Amino acid sequence: MHTLNKLFNKSDRFSKFAKKYFNYLSEIQKNMDADELDMLANEFLQARKAGNTIFVAGNGGSAATATTMANDIGFDILKKTGTDQPFKIFSLTDNNSVITAIANDVGYDNIFINQLKIHYKEGDKLIVISASGNSKNVILASEWVKSRGGTVIGMLGFDGGELRKICDQSILIPSLKGEYGPVEDMHLMINHLLAHWFQNKLK
Repeated sequence: MHTLNKLFNKSDRFSKFAKKYFNYLSEIQKNMDADELDMLANEFLQARKAGNTIFVAGNGGSAATATTMANDIGFDILKKTGTDQPFKIFSLTDNNSVITAIANDVGYDNIFINQLKIHYKEGDKLIVISASGNSKNVILASEWVKSRGGTVIGMLGFDGGELRKICDQSILIPSLKGEYGPVEDMHLMINHLLAHWFQNKLK
């Protein structure tokens, strides 16, 4: 039985379930690798210093996190710090006409790789956000970037899946397979932590 089901069975009110859920997220955070967090922040700073673009891709809830990351680490930091060297960050999940055209014409598995073929330049980085680590479209995009000497960074869950083996660096949310909510919550939280960290660091 998943931990979330156990938490639900022990709760007779939503507020109790919510409190147990927050505690569960705290336990997951304690089991994360602190070095992976520092690695992620350093990858962002390296890209900024070199003027490289950070592309972000994911499906479902991870697509929403990719969009939020592009906003929070791109425009929001520019607005709040006034830096003349903002992060160049681009979400591959946001252009509906391009995504649907690619999916319709050459298949959904190609929605990210085909955009990279247009926009990617040497030295750019790709962040792939995936709880399972097994989504074909992010795997294909990761392999394509690596074949061109680029850096692939995974924000993953469960056991990391296939992406754990492909990525140059990855940050893993240790949780039970199938518990997508906690993984997606932690990924979004990491985005917000990065945004606040850089807002203060770059002022």
